[in-house]
Amino acid sequence: MNVFIIGITGKVGRLLVQELLSRGDAVHGLVRREEQRADLAAHGVNAVVGDLAGMSVEELAEAFGDVDAIVFTAGSNGGSREFTKAVDGDGFVKTIEAARRAGVDRLAHVSVFPEAWRERDLGDEVEYYFAVKKEADMALSRSDLDWLIIRPSLLVDDPGLGTISLGPAEFHGQVARADVAETIAELLHEPGIGRQILELNTGSTPIRDAVKANAHRR
Repeated sequence: MNVFIIGITGKVGRLLVQELLSRGDAVHGLVRREEQRADLAAHGVNAVVGDLAGMSVEELAEAFGDVDAIVFTAGSNGGSREFTKAVDGDGFVKTIEAARRAGVDRLAHVSVFPEAWRERDLGDEVEYYFAVKKEADMALSRSDLDWLIIRPSLLVDDPGLGTISLGPAEFHGQVARADVAETIAELLHEPGIGRQILELNTGSTPIRDAVKANAHRR
């Protein structure tokens, strides 16, 4: 498989690179600096230097090239409103259109639980981040692409367990980033997964079994 990752230098993005390369996939991505491109090239990854917020749809489509799937795992994580809007909002809408123009049908969005930390006072910027992510999910789900929305619970840097709980509705707890990356890779390789929203939490089901349990014939 030929996969393009937006957010390739993030924690989940880097782990996903490792997962995909271990399966023999070709991996591409978007980075903001030349030194990041060089570092990824040393590991067999072809990256394009560009700023998602400043790129046109045409430039982003050209960067995608002839790939099989795009994974959007970038995000402000509750940073400034301006950055959230530029990346999680406008940047994601731009990604949908660029995927169409590039002829890439499969687009996976790593989103967030809508009800995450509802018991906490998160502040205006984090609340805005949740709202923008929900709008992004809506835009993708209403598109004609072969979309996938993945909503992991609280991301932690603990070692991966290799087991998860995965389905249309899950409790919000926490999950290792390594398990999220492995799950994304498995989802991309499962042809029976598509046009679905899947929530992801720690659990007791082996990742491959959890993915297959959510697959359907298309």
